[in-house]
Amino acid sequence: MFPTKVKRLLQLRHTLWLCPSFKAACSRLVLGIETSCDDTGAAVMDETGKILGESLHSQKEVHLRTGGIIPTVAQQLHRENLERVVQEALERSVVAPSQLFAVATTVKPGLGLSLGIGLDFSRRFVRRHNKPFIPIHHMEAHALTVRMLQPVPFPFLVLLVSGGHSLLAVARGVDDFLLLGHSMDEAPGDTMDKVARRLSLIKHPQCSTLSGGQAIELLAKDGDRARFPFRTPMGQTYDCCFSFAGLRNQVNMAIMKKEAEEGVEQGTLLSCVQDIAAATQHTVASHLAKRTHRAIVFCKENGLLPSSNPTLVLSGGVASNQYIRKTLSIITETTGLHLVCPPAEFCTDNGVMIAWNGVERLREGKGILPPNVDVSYEPKAPLGVDMIAEVRAAAIRLPSIRIKIPN
Repeated sequence: MFPTKVKRLLQLRHTLWLCPSFKAACSRLVLGIETSCDDTGAAVMDETGKILGESLHSQKEVHLRTGGIIPTVAQQLHRENLERVVQEALERSVVAPSQLFAVATTVKPGLGLSLGIGLDFSRRFVRRHNKPFIPIHHMEAHALTVRMLQPVPFPFLVLLVSGGHSLLAVARGVDDFLLLGHSMDEAPGDTMDKVARRLSLIKHPQCSTLSGGQAIELLAKDGDRARFPFRTPMGQTYDCCFSFAGLRNQVNMAIMKKEAEEGVEQGTLLSCVQDIAAATQHTVASHLAKRTHRAIVFCKENGLLPSSNPTLVLSGGVASNQYIRKTLSIITETTGLHLVCPPAEFCTDNGVMIAWNGVERLREGKGILPPNVDVSYEPKAPLGVDMIAEVRAAAIRLPSIRIKIPN
């Protein structure tokens, strides 16, 4: 659930900015449904962006016990909870299905088994109630979420980082993106989760109820990142793509060495977990910052961002990490961009961001389908026009920027 203060801000924000014809616009309501990974979310929003009601069921505790997301388990939990979550969102909004104008649902990318549950439910729902259907690209929704809260005009640069994805793109419109870079292997959130599991942080008294990324961030606050000088990935590759698997291998080697030095078996908490957490987080942040810096230079050289008040939007689940936010702020301050981040509660997956993406598409009349059209889910789906080859060909070498953030 989102805090009342944030909801009131949204209501005021969209009444004043996004809804010049308030009376007419408020007549169209969108139900958003999110099941791309391990959170079951639903929300009802009017065309001004006002959240009328929402519900979210988190699977975090289940997956913490199993040591990671098991797709079949996630699928079953979505199946068990989706109808209730949607009903709660409708009841809290005091809206009947007949009053909805359209249903927006995540159909790509994500875990196929999870996406399928949301799509099957939505297809039955729109056909039963004869409502238009708006298929949603999950990363597009993350990219546009910030526009619920403040007037971020197109075009802007966006860095999306989460447990399953990482990418850099220029957002030129609601459905118009230029892809500058993406992860070549695993996502930053996945890397930090795996490092946390390898360190057995669930056994740490401060971390037993936290996700892996949250545990890393918490312990890193009291750690010495200089004790483990991990190499920033892809230092000699002059593009905007990411790679985190190599960093995870470096961390695993350091953990194995410390286990041997301390004479303990795997699964035992090391005495230096705070230092390893700090070094891992710092290296992830540095890698994200350097690739983003190159994307900024590329955009400036090719006129892809406005000369006045250009913006970098940082979104996705990993964007709630405050150390990463501070690191990116150093880059934007140096390059003259304005850094914008949604509040932490809007960074993670939820039905609100899907409903908002549906509203943005509805307002522009893009991607609105009749209820009887067959739609398939896509576990892997690129975002926008691929510009990675052009970025790589530019081979931009960056000036050195010192990233120094006190704990």
